[in-house]
This record gives sequence, structure tokens and C-alpha cells, in this order.
Amino acid sequence: MTTPIELADLQHQLGTVLIGAGTLVTIRTIEGLGQPPLRTADVEPPGEDGLWLAADYYSGRTLRIDAAIKKAGDFTGVLDQLAALQADADTAAVRGQGGTTMNLRLKFPGRPTRVVRGRLRKLDADVTQGIHGYIPLDVEFQGQDHLYYADTPDTTSMPLGSLTEGGMTFPLLFPFDIAGEASAIARPGYLQVTGTAATWPVLRVNGPCANPTINHVTSGRSITVQTTLAAGEWVEIDTRPGWRTVLRENGGGAPLAPTSRIDQFQLTPGLNEIRWNATDPTLTSTLAVTWWPAYKAL
Repeated sequence: MTTPIELADLQHQLGTVLIGAGTLVTIRTIEGLGQPPLRTADVEPPGEDGLWLAADYYSGRTLRIDAAIKKAGDFTGVLDQLAALQADADTAAVRGQGGTTMNLRLKFPGRPTRVVRGRLRKLDADVTQGIHGYIPLDVEFQGQDHLYYADTPDTTSMPLGSLTEGGMTFPLLFPFDIAGEASAIARPGYLQVTGTAATWPVLRVNGPCANPTINHVTSGRSITVQTTLAAGEWVEIDTRPGWRTVLRENGGGAPLAPTSRIDQFQLTPGLNEIRWNATDPTLTSTLAVTWWPAYKAL
């Protein structure tokens, strides 16, 4: 996984192109950073006052950027910058299939870099003053959901059948401390998830094993993959919205048990317990869990 470029305050990144402070693309305003749009089904009850408030759902966050490319007297330079801004969105990896996205990375003073996953939906350019090295831009970036994500993921790996890295060593020496929390003794099944919103993990089982079942003990949700993996083979369950795939190392898929709800397998902020089992006489298979902490606000 490529390490992201470190951003300065008020410097952002659209795809692979740096914008904002210290770049050719100056930003006047960014709209859409607050509460995202809501999808509601409120109903006016007949024959009485008031309103019946239905469940609220967030739409994808839409960010609108008022910006301009500035490079005094260099018409070619500003056009090249405009082309670069379009290039990342115009790839098969982004727009070639449903669910795929690109990143808009945001860096504001006093905050770490946050990421919005989505697609570039609008890039209007007025080249009237391009001869002077100035092109105003109207940019619209459509987020896949309403959340901001951490710039880099957290990850952990746990072997099959390993319940704890703790235990007791004899002879005991007094006085000794007893940890009050499971996470304090480094049990590999416990994940400390930061952020302020639930997030969807990527789960990779590395063989040799058969029919692995992954349990999120905290919620009671589980996923069972009905497949057999030899040594060196793996299956990856991507639970993230838009992805939600179950792929083998050879590019093929693998079936899930009917009771597996990939769309409901989430990690919540705080302590999460993950347990997994599979048929593996060698006890050498492993489960890797990767997640991006999610935030409701900047």
C-alpha cells in the first residue's frame, strides 16, 4: 500500500493532484463540509396538525469547490494543470464499473488529513483569461457516503485458534496485577477502533483452511465463506459500501453462507471483539482485519 503524501494545512489532494495552499490551484471556498443531505419520508397526517417524522437517512456528501488555476502568463501550464485534474477521474479503475471511487483528501489546521471517497462529478473551467495564466474552476465531488475516513488504515492479524497472548507464568511473584480490560493483555481478537462512526472492514483469510467463519462478537454478526484454501491461497471479504465483494487470489469469487450479511458486518468505535474458526489441522492459517476509522465530522 502506497504511503500518502503528507499534506500541509489548507492543502488538499484530488486524486493524485495537489490543490490549495502552495499549489497552482487556489481555493476560495469549499461547501458541503457540514451536515450531509438527508433522505426523509416525513408524512403530514390527514385531519390533524403536525408532521409524522419518519426515519432519516444520509445521502452521499457533496463537496463544491470554488477554485482557480493560476500560473501567470503561462496558458500551456494552466491547461496542463486542468488536464491533470481531469485525468484521475477518467480511468477505468474509477468510472469503469459501479461502486469504484477516487479519494479527495482534506487537510485543515488542527486536524489530521481526512478522506472523502467518491467521484468527480463536475469540473467546469472558464478559459477566457487563460492567456493570462488564469482559469476559474467550478468543482463538484460526490461522496459515496456521508463520512470522513482516516488517511491510513489500521490493521491486525490473528492466527487460528489463538485465544490470548497473555496467561500466567509460574512461579508467581507477589504482588501481581490483574488487567481489568481484555485489550490490556493484547488478546489478538480485540480491536480498538478509533473514530466517531461505525466503519466497514476488509477481512482476508490466508490458507490453508476450509469454510472460515468470522464472528463479530460485539454485535453477533458473522460471515462464513464456503471455500477451501490451500497454503498460499487467500480469500478477501470487502464489506465496504460500493465494494462488498468476496474475491479469491486468482480473481474469482467465493460463495457466502445464506446467513452471512456482508452489509451489516461493521466495527463500532471503541473495543470490538473478533473471533474466527475454520477447518485447519495445521493451525497455520491467519485472518487479517483492515479498517479505516470513520468520522461523522471534520
